[in-house]
Amino acid sequence: MNRLVLLTFAVLLSLTDSYAAKKAPKDLWPDGSEIPAWFKNTDPVDVNSMGKKYCLTDYRIFADGRVHTEEIQALIDKAASEGGGVIVIPQGIYLTGALFFKQGTHLYLEEGAVLMGSDFIGDYPLLKTRIEGETCTYFSALINADGLDGFTISGKGTIDGNGLKYHKQFWLRRKWNRKCTNKDEQRPRLVYVSNCKNVQIDGVNLQNSPFWTTHIYNSENVKLLRLHICSLDKPDDSKGPSTDAIDLDVVKNVLVSGCYMAVNDDAVAIKGGKGPWADAFEKSYPNVKIPEESVGNGMNEYIIIENCEYGFSHGCLTIGSESVHSRNIILRNINISTMGNNLLWLKMRPDTPQLYEYITVENIKGRVKNFILIAPWTQFYDLKGREDKPMSFSDHITMRNCDVDCNVFFNVKQQEEVYHLSNFTFENLNITAKDKAFHPEYVDGFNYKNLNVK
Repeated sequence: MNRLVLLTFAVLLSLTDSYAAKKAPKDLWPDGSEIPAWFKNTDPVDVNSMGKKYCLTDYRIFADGRVHTEEIQALIDKAASEGGGVIVIPQGIYLTGALFFKQGTHLYLEEGAVLMGSDFIGDYPLLKTRIEGETCTYFSALINADGLDGFTISGKGTIDGNGLKYHKQFWLRRKWNRKCTNKDEQRPRLVYVSNCKNVQIDGVNLQNSPFWTTHIYNSENVKLLRLHICSLDKPDDSKGPSTDAIDLDVVKNVLVSGCYMAVNDDAVAIKGGKGPWADAFEKSYPNVKIPEESVGNGMNEYIIIENCEYGFSHGCLTIGSESVHSRNIILRNINISTMGNNLLWLKMRPDTPQLYEYITVENIKGRVKNFILIAPWTQFYDLKGREDKPMSFSDHITMRNCDVDCNVFFNVKQQEEVYHLSNFTFENLNITAKDKAFHPEYVDGFNYKNLNVK
């Protein structure tokens, strides 16, 4: 009798689970396709499964104030030659210049550990790299991973870019030359991951980068989890210029989850290329020699930024200024604890053909200056001899379920000769704004309902 009861219960439980599974709403990309289970897994990095541990102090590399670039690089090379393993940074402050990780090697920072970058640009060799939407020769980053499968950075320690000197020099140069570009003041990025797959950066503090903090290029299956990313926010002569928290540049399948970001530029910026023929990877331009700097341009797709907290930033989600084709991007479940500049910022370059499509921003709370900002971005405008101006498009943009205080609700510039806006959806928005003006006529096909703008 008991066995019959148990069997009946098991059958009922199975039927209930099956019914619940059928009734549970699917998690979908903005274009309606289903989000894979990969995006649900946020398990931490398990360094104990990654082979031998190579602790700096075991190899006579100490926190003694000296720059140990050669010794740490030699340890990375040793680990790689012995089949891989984990480079362990113990408690203390360890100075280094650029480090280049090899296949099978990983970086782990113990609690209280600080891997600090040298503030001398000569400790970062020049190489062919990707920066500001171009492939060119520039300085390496502090942490470099190229062409690796399965690379990880983890732990409770800190990677510190030691950026104050670079920041002061940048602002001084800007006073002398207002046309000074980001690259003119020679400074390294903090972390640069390129041509990689199956990457996880997890739990560490990333701070005081001289330039961009985390730059992911031409990579897929990347998870950035539980990171604390910040840059100096002091008076004008020392705050960190262009210290973007996360730059995603020609990527596929990226999850940013559980992070804190407070930087003096964009929190998450979607890159991908710039210039009048930047979309040559998708289109053919007869009789046009594509500039070398456009080599390596590409599409960004399948990106989720969720469950994060924002301090100050210029843009919570910024697409551009060097982005060609970006598709299926979600920003959701975000709390903005310090007033930032823009929630969604679409930078439309008049010298670059762009397509931003299927972008969703949902479940946002906090304060920003602009709920949405769409405007031409003309910094360093250059048609490079192209006689006609390339057109750009933003299509299927959705913002819903947001409770936001802002200065301006709908800061959208209408410029049909530069870009075309279509198929926007605003739904369930509770907005308090100093300027609540709304111009749905700027968009070809604007669906909106349950807007409480006061």
